[in-house]
Formats: sequence, C-alpha cells, structure tokens
Amino acid sequence: MKGMRIAFCGRESGMEVVEMIVRKMTVLVMVGMILMTTVSLPQSTVAARVEDRAYWYAQAKSQLDDILAARRASNGYAKNVILFVGDGMGVATVTAGRILKGQKEGLSGEEYRLSFEKFPYVALAKTYNIDAQVGGSSACATALMCGVKANVNTVGLDSRGKFEDCRSSFTAGVTSIIDWAQKHGKSTGIVTNTRLTHGTPSALYARSPSRYWEDDAKVPVHAHATCKDIARQLVENEPGRNINVLLGGGRRHWIPLTEFDREERDQRGRRTDGRNLLDAWVHDKKTRDLHAEYVWNKAQFDSVDPRYTDYLLGIFGYSHLDFEVDRNKGPTGDPSLVEMTVKAIQILRKNPHGFFLMVEAGRIDHAHHHNNGRRALEEIGALDEAVRNALNITQPSETLLVLTADHSHVFTFGGDNTPRGHPVMGFDKETSDLDGKPYTTLLYGNGPGYAHTTPTGRQDLTGFNTQDINFVQQAAVPRKYETHGGEDVPVYAYGPGAHLFSGTIEQTYIAHAIAHAACIAEDNSHCEKPPSDDACAAAPGPAPSPTARRPLGQTTPTVEVHKQEPKDPWAWSAGSRAWMWTTYHALTLAMVPVVLALR
Repeated sequence: MKGMRIAFCGRESGMEVVEMIVRKMTVLVMVGMILMTTVSLPQSTVAARVEDRAYWYAQAKSQLDDILAARRASNGYAKNVILFVGDGMGVATVTAGRILKGQKEGLSGEEYRLSFEKFPYVALAKTYNIDAQVGGSSACATALMCGVKANVNTVGLDSRGKFEDCRSSFTAGVTSIIDWAQKHGKSTGIVTNTRLTHGTPSALYARSPSRYWEDDAKVPVHAHATCKDIARQLVENEPGRNINVLLGGGRRHWIPLTEFDREERDQRGRRTDGRNLLDAWVHDKKTRDLHAEYVWNKAQFDSVDPRYTDYLLGIFGYSHLDFEVDRNKGPTGDPSLVEMTVKAIQILRKNPHGFFLMVEAGRIDHAHHHNNGRRALEEIGALDEAVRNALNITQPSETLLVLTADHSHVFTFGGDNTPRGHPVMGFDKETSDLDGKPYTTLLYGNGPGYAHTTPTGRQDLTGFNTQDINFVQQAAVPRKYETHGGEDVPVYAYGPGAHLFSGTIEQTYIAHAIAHAACIAEDNSHCEKPPSDDACAAAPGPAPSPTARRPLGQTTPTVEVHKQEPKDPWAWSAGSRAWMWTTYHALTLAMVPVVLALR
C-alpha cells in the first residue's frame, strides 16, 4: 500500500513514475528485438552441435533424401564415364584416410565424409585371380578393365595367357573398356601418378604375358620378334595409339640407353632397341595431322590449352611421380593428380559422343608396401580432391563416376576404446597389456615394420614421432615389402547407371556394368528405348543426345548440393526466421506511438 500512496501523492510525481516504467519497458523491448534480430539472421556455422537422438534422426533423413534423389538420377545412359582406381585402397585405408583428412580440417575426423563416400551406390568386389587367392595388380586390373579374370602378373590376357610365355599371348588377348569406348566414337584418356606402362594402366591397352615387359630390355631375346614390349604397344597398337590423353610417369621405358633423361640427367633410358618412343608418338600424331602436344614438366603442362589440343602426352617422371607430400609444385616439377584429372576432362569433353577416362591414385599401394601409413593416407586425400574436382566440371545427368580399388593391403586400424578425435596416426590410449609397450592404432600384418633387432620383433616406440611423414608402422611378420590383402574392396558409384553397382560382385562385373551404362557393350539393345527401373519412384527421362554438349568451360552442378551436409535439428528454419522478422516489425510499429508520447 505504501507504493500505492507514493504513486498517487501528486500528479507530477505520478507522471514521472509512469515515464520511468515506460522507459524501462522500452529498453526491455528493444533488447528483445536486438536478440531476435541476431538469432533470426542466417547462421553460417553452428558453434556447438548436440549429437542427441534428434540430430541422428535428422542426419539420417537428410542422407535418405540424397540417396533417393540420386537413385532417380541414376536412370538414363552415361555419355561419359570416369573410373577412379585407388591402387591398394581397402576399407581400412578409406576409413583412416577419411579421419586424417577430417582432422586436418579441424574436425574430430570420424564424422567427415570423403567426396566419393557421398555416392549413393556401394558394392564389394572380389579380387582373386585365376591362379591366386590374393590378387596381383595387373591381373586385378585386367579383371576390372577387361571384364575377364587373368593369371598373376599377366596383363590384358584371359586364363590361357601364362606368365612370361610369349606364345600363350597370341590367342589369349582381350579387349578393354577403352577399346569399347573408341569403337563407339568416344574420346579416351589415362591419368596416373605411376608409370604409364605400370600394371594397372597397361591393362587398358596392352596384351602381355608379363607386366614387367615395360620396355624391350625386359623381353626375352627369343621373344623380341613376336612379342612387343608394353611401351611399344601403347605407341604403335590399337587402342593405345588412339588414346587422346596420357598423363603419368615412366620416361625410362620410352628412351634408349644411349640417351639421358631430360629431368634426371644422370639417368639413362632403358631401351636396347635404340628407339625413342617419345619422338615416335609425336611423329605418329603429326603424320595423321592431329592437334597433339608432348610435355614433361608442370610449366609446359600448364601452358597446354585444352581448346586446341586433342591429343596430349605428359610424362613427368623418370619412373613413378613423387608422392603428393613430396611433389615439387614449381614450374620444373610435376602437376598434381587433381590438375591432371581436370586437364584430361577439359580435353576429352569436347567430343560430342562423350568420353572414358581412367584416373589411378597408384601411390597408395607403394606407400603401403613400405608400411608407410601416413603417405598412403595422404594419397587418399589427393584422390578425394581429384574426385571432387571431377564432379565440379561434369554434368551429373550424363557422367557416370565409379571409384574402386584393384586390391587391398594387410593394413589394420584398431584400438582399445580409442577416444573420439584421437590422432589417427598416433598411439592408442593404452599400452599393450602384455609387453607394456605403446602401439599405434594403424598396423600392418607383415612388411618392413617388423623389428629384426629385438627378440620379440616389436620395438619400443616410446618417444617416437608417429606423425612424421616417414614413420614406418609396426608389422607382425618380417618381409622386405608388405603384401596385398585378399579381402573384398569397395566400389562407389554415382550418376547414370550407378544403380547397377550393389551387393557383392566379381571384379569382372565392373567393366561390363560400365559398358552397359554407357551403351558401349556388345549388346546395346537396351539403349534403343528409355530405360526403366521398377524400384525407382520417378520415371526416367530420355537418353542424352549423342551430339548434345555444353559450351567448353561452362560451370556445372556438383554432388556438393545443400542437402549433402547433415541438417542440424536446432538450426533456424526459413519459416522460423520469417516469423521472427514479422514479430520484430510489429513490435517496432507498436513502440512508435509510445516513444512519440514520451517526447
């Protein structure tokens, strides 16, 4: 009651109290409007994410929407095909590579998704060979790219081809996806950071009883007259001489013993027949009046204009190209896998009938063979960037992307309840409960990481920097070089025909599924009418015209659409923001007469 008496003891004092109350209300309302303005503005990032039930439900719903949309987009025919091969890339390599790349971007790593992990279709491929339970690269590549299982260390031959038996190759030769693509008028290309004559890329153009016959010096003398080495087949035979883009390493197999390499000037060529196949390649293209260029360093490569180049040979290393972390990025160095992939696509996509391109990240395999996990995982990052860039410059409605491996490795990833966000290259949180020594979560089943000088074969790594690029993971069994793994490898697919890749499949199936999707198979009767898929909700559109293409350099959609990232259930929706803005303006208008009255 005292407050009531004070309020009404005089007119002037009463008005002062009213004005004071109104001012306080005004301040409160204005503060409220500022807060509403702040929260209703678009938020670029969410500072803290609550990973509760609602978060995982929303994330699953977002991914389901993506997959359903991509499933509808997988209908139609693939005008273009890009086959990515991570040589030696097993599931453990993908997982650890994903975490490392995520951690390098400031995340805990486990939740990160590589670009190809967003592809909606996944399968597992068996990698055994005709005569091997654990497959070898060239025979696996023959299965993958020719659709036929082969014997170990042969390339481009069926089961009749025997290792180092020249005669057996006369009738055992098989054709590849590049043969099929060229037959249907498509441009073709190979990009690799290994030698162009190495086990995986050679399966696309060579038929040889030995993957090691990269130059004539390796071919037995008695076979010189009847069996060409792999480099000569690439330059002289079909389909090699008609491949539009060839980017990789291995100059030593192209030049004679009498010549020194242009880059590594203390190294000679390895050919004993006196031929320079680099000159032969250039001469062949000039004779046929083709717009062709040969380059051997990054400066020359960067100067190539895709608009005026139809054939490009780039050999940037005496042997294999350097690992990405060791690569000379200057003008005298080498282009990256990403740069080679982009340039290849820019050249090949000019063909109105489409193209086929194989991109190999071949140095994953080499790092694993040396138990050097860090370099292997860094190569996964380079492959991921190549895929990401390929998505950005191709049309998802007309380009099928398939990513897989030729085989795996005996590379493991595990720990004792290792905490989330733990450095993937680091020690586990606990030491061994038997010998008390620390161990890394990444290990190998065999290889040079075995410690020969210790009684147990396991060195005490206390004080070692496991993050060092040269660190060698420990191995259980001593070997000079680590071996391949025999488990199935993943197959990721996106684009027209991607729905053909699911389940557990033979590695040979991949080539035939690609041919079916691109209408370059022996039987293309399915290409004469619109495709159908009863499992897809939306009816497919007509197949793309074989002569339709976009202008060179036109920006194209990418798989990185808005829905690709998980939706945060606590983020403001467009409707919520609209309501907040409406409330803000209403309160502002309501305050105008109050402010005027106070004045």
